[in-house]
Amino acid sequence: MEINQHIENAKKGDQIAFTYLLDHYWNEVYGFMLKRTENETDAEDIAIETFSKAFDKLATYNPEFQFNTWLIAIAKNVHIDMLRKKKSSHFVEITDEEDYQAYNVADSSPSAEDELITEQNLSQLLQYIKELKPHYQEVIQLRYFQELSYQEISEQLNEPLSNVKIKLLRAKKLLAEIIQLKR
Repeated sequence: MEINQHIENAKKGDQIAFTYLLDHYWNEVYGFMLKRTENETDAEDIAIETFSKAFDKLATYNPEFQFNTWLIAIAKNVHIDMLRKKKSSHFVEITDEEDYQAYNVADSSPSAEDELITEQNLSQLLQYIKELKPHYQEVIQLRYFQELSYQEISEQLNEPLSNVKIKLLRAKKLLAEIIQLKR
């Protein structure tokens, strides 16, 4: 009954309920995906995207089914999507010798144009980030520019790990919406 109450509260936008659900189910979803992917980074990315999608679509959750079963189904679909993206990237395996030969032939240093484009893209991204609320800017800065782990961010902000994860989920979602609107 307690879980259902948290789900209902989360549907109404209650932050505490979101945090509770994330805390309660994070290890189960993450652990399940870690077994499937055998890669901590992929498992963490899939778990984050799973909760993001679940929280976005919480209104569609059918309480006749267990909430964790619903989350695992979402996680499986996110994993399948990730595998499809990897498969469609047309990555070709090459040997170290072929890599060495290619390295000696091609100049991989960025041209002046490449550097200018990269600088402009970063500048635009920073402008978009500045449109977020300060607490979202801060977690984006700590995670992606200072490359701190979730635990390090949690310690630096003196906030629970679950709050950091939710803030990052929301910050990425809001940033994606801003970028989409500006294009």
